[in-house]
Amino acid sequence: MIRIDSQTNSSHLKDEFQTLNSVTPRLQAEDCSIACLPRNHDKNRFMDMLPPDRCLPFLITIDGESSNYINAALMDSYRQPAAFIVTQHPLPNTVKDFWRLVYDYGCTSLVMLNEVDLAQGCPQYWPEEGMLRYGPIQVECMSCSMECDVINRIFRICNLTRPQEGYLMVQQFQYLSWAPHRDVPGSKRSFLNLIFQVEKWQEECEEGEGRTIIHCLNGGGRSGMFCAIGIVVEMVKRQNVIDVFHAVKTLRNSKPNMVEMPVKYI
Repeated sequence: MIRIDSQTNSSHLKDEFQTLNSVTPRLQAEDCSIACLPRNHDKNRFMDMLPPDRCLPFLITIDGESSNYINAALMDSYRQPAAFIVTQHPLPNTVKDFWRLVYDYGCTSLVMLNEVDLAQGCPQYWPEEGMLRYGPIQVECMSCSMECDVINRIFRICNLTRPQEGYLMVQQFQYLSWAPHRDVPGSKRSFLNLIFQVEKWQEECEEGEGRTIIHCLNGGGRSGMFCAIGIVVEMVKRQNVIDVFHAVKTLRNSKPNMVEMPVKYI
């Protein structure tokens, strides 16, 4: 395994980051044609951070819904295709779509890397206790605990329009040690612990094949860091190698704003 000291090799890593930028695909308007449809404009937080058509997850159409679009992107982990779904924090008008995404794609983990902030249109999208209904999805809070800067909530969700399909158990990991003004987490140790907590829960879920939704404010830099570090951790465990460049390049092939700053890459 190669060990890189980020202090003494920061110049090298910045050069590597520039190379990464040069090989990152440049999205054109036609690449994001679905996100750009007029009916979907109010479902995007930022119009310059849109998911390309080729990696969109599509919601199952239900009565009364005119669109199956959500601002999200399917991404591969090191060993599992489409293991990650990266998205923005739900807007007030897309909370029901967010829970449809969780249910329709069998997501067993939710990773939250930003704060609830009504001023930025980031509402609390879950019940603290009891149950609430979001569109067709009923969400029941089963438990809440805290471990190492992470609030863990377990939800039981079902689609009331398809009750025969039963319930899905989902754990939300709300990470608390990343202040809004910081480019990187406040603690490397606690961030790795977050990744290990999610990994452990995924392994405990049936067959370990459930997807993980990761969201931050815009579904970009913070979410990209989580996915990239998760990929590198899998590399170390399975092949005892580290290739950060390959990890981030793989993510950017799906969504170009993943790990968008040099400080995040370093």
